[in-house]
Amino acid sequence: MLFLSTYHNRIDKKGRLSIPSQFRAILTAQEFPGIIAYASPKHACIEGCGMNRIMKINSRVEKLDPYSEEHDAFTTTLFGESVQLAFDTEGRVMLPDALIASANLAENATIVGKGEVFEIWEPKAFEAHALRARELMKEKRLQLKGDA
Repeated sequence: MLFLSTYHNRIDKKGRLSIPSQFRAILTAQEFPGIIAYASPKHACIEGCGMNRIMKINSRVEKLDPYSEEHDAFTTTLFGESVQLAFDTEGRVMLPDALIASANLAENATIVGKGEVFEIWEPKAFEAHALRARELMKEKRLQLKGDA
């Protein structure tokens, strides 16, 4: 199952964010019924996924030399800085202060499905990112042509 669509939700004063019900349905069917969250290694946002995705990443990391800098970098950042966030009875998760700061979040968040992961963005930052992404997609669209 894939995370699809874009949602806009509030973050309350305690740092709780409601995760869309469509996303919760995917996540609660997995080994850990919550989200794995970490600061995105690519953008100023939070990435979220289920345990299944983390296990796939782990399989790839384990193919690296266990004493290499790459192995250390991936395990330190993706695993060491990831947090497991359980849902409360209302389908919310409590975002840690460090993750909120890494994405410059305040009162609102944009939650964007991106296939096997989803991202949590500061809304204005996501608007700018989406514009750039749309332009790049238009420019590169013929590269997607093929056997689909």
